[in-house]
Amino acid sequence: MNPKQESRLATWRRGLTVFTGLVLLWWLATLSTIPAFLLPTPAAVAQALWEGRAFLAWHTLVTASEVISGLLIGVLFGALLALCMVFSPRLQRWLMPLVLTSQAIPVFALAPLLVLWFGFGISAKVAMAVLVIFFPVTSAFFDGLRRVNNDYLDLARTLGASPWALLRHVRLMAALPAFATGLRMAAAVAPIGAIIGEWVGSAEGLGYLMLNANARMQTDRLFAALFILILMTVLLWVAVDSLLRRLINWAAE
Repeated sequence: MNPKQESRLATWRRGLTVFTGLVLLWWLATLSTIPAFLLPTPAAVAQALWEGRAFLAWHTLVTASEVISGLLIGVLFGALLALCMVFSPRLQRWLMPLVLTSQAIPVFALAPLLVLWFGFGISAKVAMAVLVIFFPVTSAFFDGLRRVNNDYLDLARTLGASPWALLRHVRLMAALPAFATGLRMAAAVAPIGAIIGEWVGSAEGLGYLMLNANARMQTDRLFAALFILILMTVLLWVAVDSLLRRLINWAAE
């Protein structure tokens, strides 16, 4: 086993240890006088997961489709916006205040407006996810593009590289690690927008299921939906991280 595989195996072991410890603390907390409708036992949540597996799977697919769609659109939009600001300082001066303003407004404040504009379908949830995702991608990619070593750029110009060649072979390659950082952040926060959109107005998805279960005091089902949401977020981050490790394996860890 090579050192990288040993490091990854150790990471999984630590993660499993932390998860087991949290479940143990949770189980110990349920042994106190806390009512079951406030804090269900791990066994009750596991039973809710098994008994409602088909029902939960459908809502998980709905939320997953919203998250993945928002992630793809948000990353594309963020990357294009960063490229535009790098190549046009005038455009940067106009766009950067708008980008910052979009993050200064609380997401909860925009959610009802987006539902009003796009309706109760998937569009509003995807728009919410894009709104949450595009900023870390834009910020990280823009920072990576503008911090390219000028010596590399001068050398490429001396060799007669065209602007397109400079972008493709120098700027983009140098900015990929920063872009990867933004993409990992986007994968971690991607479900936030979709879930908030489902809380504001939806008839399906994990966010809707959590609100519905909370209103009916079905705390075990609420915890089951929350567990699936956490698992989905972790798997999404791991998938993105694994893909980026393969694409930019030349970058330092």
